[in-house]
Amino acid sequence: MTDLVRYQLSDGIATITMDDGKRNALSVEMIRQLYEALERAEADRASVILTGREAVFSAGFDLNTLRGKPGQALKMLGSGFLLSARVLRYPYPVVAACNGHCYAMGVFLMLSADYVLGTRGDYRVHANEVAIGLTMPRVAVAMLRHRLTPAAFQTAITMAKPFSVEEALGAGFMDELTDAASLQQRAVAVAAEAAQLDGPAHTASKLRIRRALIRRIRWSVPLDLLDAFLLGAKQVLRRGR
Repeated sequence: MTDLVRYQLSDGIATITMDDGKRNALSVEMIRQLYEALERAEADRASVILTGREAVFSAGFDLNTLRGKPGQALKMLGSGFLLSARVLRYPYPVVAACNGHCYAMGVFLMLSADYVLGTRGDYRVHANEVAIGLTMPRVAVAMLRHRLTPAAFQTAITMAKPFSVEEALGAGFMDELTDAASLQQRAVAVAAEAAQLDGPAHTASKLRIRRALIRRIRWSVPLDLLDAFLLGAKQVLRRGR
């Protein structure tokens, strides 16, 4: 099986890099490897830097899987939505280093981190579900509400607004912007600084403020999967007419 996720440990910091050679689509296999990388990082008691390949963080769920067998599509959606909860409850600091375009489920994964670094450039952050004819999933709504300003929350969902990186910073998608050449260096510096925090206090505090969100995600996944199943069934019926 091709490695879609690279894992590198250095000085207590695990860099987890998504790289499918294209747009970092969150396929069943990509998501599985991300879970494995997080388990490995937790076993290493490491802070995490989550990033993508050159010029793209993630374009979201794999469209080929969504258009394929329903069982695989639902498996991808369920494990992908729950991946946000896995990152939210990761016991050590997590820094997302967004090195380029970020769409749909890629956005929600990015927002699961404790600190989000963005790259200056002509990139977009876009929760584009409504633009492509989908009702925003409940899990996605919860993740956007978790980070965005009220005004940005509304326009990101109802207007499917694509945000430039400068707009994304002001909206709450990101905490800081840096140049592409210094992104990894800055991410390591932030992760190293966060590693100096009191570990038990960090873990307990993030769970205290996120417990309700994690619970909401877990409750929402079955409903979102039901919505996806019904939408797929409707599309099949339309094609059959």
